[in-house]
Amino acid sequence: MHARFPDFRLGNVLATSFTGTLSERHGDSVERIPAPQRLIDWLAVYGLAVDSCTTAQLDRARELRESIHAAATAAAIQDALPASAVQVINDCSAQGRASAILTPEGNRQWRLSSASCVEDALSVIAADAISIIAGERDGRLALCASPTCQAAFFDTSQSRTRKWCDMNTCGNRQKKARFHANQRKNPRSAE
Repeated sequence: MHARFPDFRLGNVLATSFTGTLSERHGDSVERIPAPQRLIDWLAVYGLAVDSCTTAQLDRARELRESIHAAATAAAIQDALPASAVQVINDCSAQGRASAILTPEGNRQWRLSSASCVEDALSVIAADAISIIAGERDGRLALCASPTCQAAFFDTSQSRTRKWCDMNTCGNRQKKARFHANQRKNPRSAE
């Protein structure tokens, strides 16, 4: 990974992890795939390795990312899915040539051929988004409680009451802020 770029926020759900390549959407946003090579790097982390990426493909990936975010956000608040977002997700899903394979552990894994391109990888991400937005997987879509983040994430916790997209970033920041606010209200409690 390139040191001059911000670290990726990695998660267990492909589609919502992909939307996390733009974080702090309601604050000072952080673009984690600012260049074509960075998208190649992110795809490789998720087992969707491609050899090259053009600026146009990066733009299409960002369009898919924002469409997934819009649709997942609508689903999380039980609102109507934006038609334009649904169209982009469906178009990307239909364009790819990825194959689902079964691992020896009984899990589904996506395989791209050696001649695969970015569109093939995007189709896998779009298919994953379809499965979570359609409610086909065990979990629920939720929005991060951080006022600067509000990222859509897929909550698979037992209670389905997770508040943060990532406990190490948003959750930790909120807990620190609450601690410092309590310290200001009760300065003697630190003694």
